[in-house]
Amino acid sequence: MNLYPFKFYPILKERLWGGTNLGTLLGKELESDLIGESWELSGVAGDVSIVANGSFKGTTLTDLINKFPEEILGKSVLERFGKEFPILIKFIDAQKDLSIQLHPDDELARKRHNSFGKTEMWYIMDAENDAELIIGFKEDISKETYIESLKNDTLTDLLNYENVSEGDAYFINAGKIHAIGAGILIAEIQQTSDQTYRVYDYNRKDAQGNLRELHTELSVDAISYDRQDDFKVIYGKETNVSNPMVNCPYFKTNFISLNKNIQFDVSNQDSFTIYMCIDGEVLIENEFGSILIKKGETVLVSAITSHVLLSAEQAKLLEITI
Repeated sequence: MNLYPFKFYPILKERLWGGTNLGTLLGKELESDLIGESWELSGVAGDVSIVANGSFKGTTLTDLINKFPEEILGKSVLERFGKEFPILIKFIDAQKDLSIQLHPDDELARKRHNSFGKTEMWYIMDAENDAELIIGFKEDISKETYIESLKNDTLTDLLNYENVSEGDAYFINAGKIHAIGAGILIAEIQQTSDQTYRVYDYNRKDAQGNLRELHTELSVDAISYDRQDDFKVIYGKETNVSNPMVNCPYFKTNFISLNKNIQFDVSNQDSFTIYMCIDGEVLIENEFGSILIKKGETVLVSAITSHVLLSAEQAKLLEITI
């Protein structure tokens, strides 16, 4: 079987807070000035990625997995998640502030939505001066204080704000209140889930003049009220090696900075590998084929792969496995 490195067509999402940086900075072909997200690799129903290269061009990720489940996913991944692809990969352009939100954990999402929960991580690809993220509360609060702040329109006074710059990374576990601020371009890795509880949206209106739906009642039992200073990812940046970033039950992410060709033995990994190119360009090769990708592009390498050769004069990658 010829399970070469797969590239997929981006699925572009128009958002109230979106802009044009996915086009100007990452080379996406935009048909709107309000594109907020590029879904690079998705198994979400209704938004399943389609192969863009090679002999499987035009095949959906779902069909690919159904045809080669263990070969694509890996035996341990298949046993744990079944044939549903467990990771959703995005690039996000926040030209305006996103709503303040949180995501349910696995238990709550399964009970309420028959879905995975949503744990995620962000890598800052670009940020304007003084750009900020909201992550968690600045101090422990009670459920009663939270509810009162929503009634009084004072929630933003309780939140923790983080100044960001290129290369920063953050881990957002389910239940942690958060928001991406204006002027930030992000690479996002998350569980396959689109369950979001929006709790505050600055009283903004959509294109039809309506206030966007809030999920106040759903959020109350899903939120973490404790101040948890566990979100900033501290990672090494040694050149031409795989530097660990995040190792959680849902994904593992490493940072790779290249200025030469390097080969990784992945024969015992028992998982697919995803490469997100966050700077430069790189040739990605396994024993079945190769593909050149540039900043803003993503590749899936099947679990049956025994080795991966990365060739670049200058590139930065995020490497994601289960």
